[in-house]
Amino acid sequence: MEFTRRHFFSRTASGLGIAALASLLPRELSAAKGLSGLPHFAPKAKRVIYLFQSGGPSQMELFDHKPKLQEMAGQEMPESVRKGQRLTTMSASQSSLPLVPSMFAFKQHGASGAWVSELLPYTAKIADQLTFVKSLHTQAINHDPAVTFLQTGAELAGRPSIGAWLAYGLGAETENLPSFVVMISPGSGGGGQPLYDRLWGSGFLPTRYQGVKFRSVGDPVLYLSNPDGFPAENRRLYLDALEKLNRAKLDDYGDPEIATRIAQYEMAFRMQSSVPELTDLSKEPPRTFELYGPDSRKPGTFSYNCLLARRLAERGVRFIQLFHRDWDHHGGLPEGLPKRCKETDQPAASLVEDLKERGMLDDTLVLWGGEFGRTVYCQGRLTKDDYGRDHHPRCFTMWMAGGGMKPGVSYGETDEFSYNVVSDPVHVHDLHATMLHTLGIDHTKLTFQYQGRHFRLTDVHGKVVKEILG
Repeated sequence: MEFTRRHFFSRTASGLGIAALASLLPRELSAAKGLSGLPHFAPKAKRVIYLFQSGGPSQMELFDHKPKLQEMAGQEMPESVRKGQRLTTMSASQSSLPLVPSMFAFKQHGASGAWVSELLPYTAKIADQLTFVKSLHTQAINHDPAVTFLQTGAELAGRPSIGAWLAYGLGAETENLPSFVVMISPGSGGGGQPLYDRLWGSGFLPTRYQGVKFRSVGDPVLYLSNPDGFPAENRRLYLDALEKLNRAKLDDYGDPEIATRIAQYEMAFRMQSSVPELTDLSKEPPRTFELYGPDSRKPGTFSYNCLLARRLAERGVRFIQLFHRDWDHHGGLPEGLPKRCKETDQPAASLVEDLKERGMLDDTLVLWGGEFGRTVYCQGRLTKDDYGRDHHPRCFTMWMAGGGMKPGVSYGETDEFSYNVVSDPVHVHDLHATMLHTLGIDHTKLTFQYQGRHFRLTDVHGKVVKEILG
């Protein structure tokens, strides 16, 4: 499709950048087609389910067992460990930084001997199916830039999210549902950091690649239902007429956002049938609800969303992201953390088991983790039965399953304080590079030219962590 001379000269300030977008337009009208030449090599994973625990789960209470801390409880954190590293404004003014060990017991599980806290009994049962990365580290020390970094590869807002990159590069496996779906569940504490729509946005990519947020109240997707008194056959006639108008504008201006508008109207029409079928759980056997737990019948819960994630994966959705809030325990950790674990442990583990039973785990990559870890020292007042932990970007733990990962592996190591990485560090860009690798993508080659530069999810960094690949 070509630009008109009038449109070209009317956009001379944008120059060749606008002209370059014209090459995308034929593909914009195809729901399934990705970039030519992708995947770059045979993928292990076809799709991703990312269970994002927003707020920063404490690695020392969950996966990074540090028994020597019991001997040092209440002592001042050694300067030889901190080494002048930056603290947040919430604890920088404290006169003391007392060490605090976890008050929860750890055991080794499975043939792999993975250390898992008593707070996660269901996760412990599937330890041999998981790949634990204990040496993740990030650049950001506060929530919003850290979450933005995990979702887009940059601390500043405006870049495309992971799911948008995948939809752009690989296209969709289905024409009846979006290729990128997002669901959010609140912690029972009712708090948590805000989550903005830009976290699943398309940035400078065409907007058709942004994530579609499913809601727990009313229509799962806004404006999906026809207005009262407006039958389906009238909607079809309306969309056909609207498409003619939009195509006329597309021919005249060559704007890729007009192509997006056409495609999204058609997607919405198809979703009027596909979404009600997706969210109708009446045909799921009783065992399914027993597997995912009692909350799996309640829309909006993490358990319900995990079950819906499996159904979305079955129907060909490329990237499914679940956000669960309220993991930010600056205080009251002994009370708050067990609640978050109870809400998420069984459904997350059951999702892995369910995918495995259905033969889908091999080509589905599942990730679990937050934006950073927590400090070994107590934030605020330390008492016998209460403590809190501040943000800690220097090290944190995530687990992965399926999709080409090597099961039963714990990779990376932190010091005895879970404060610094001492072996096999994994940067956020390395995590993204490895994720893309499982999907058959060379992370250095999935790029988009914008404002004179070729951007990518991993910026100018990142290496594939081959040791954790199966």
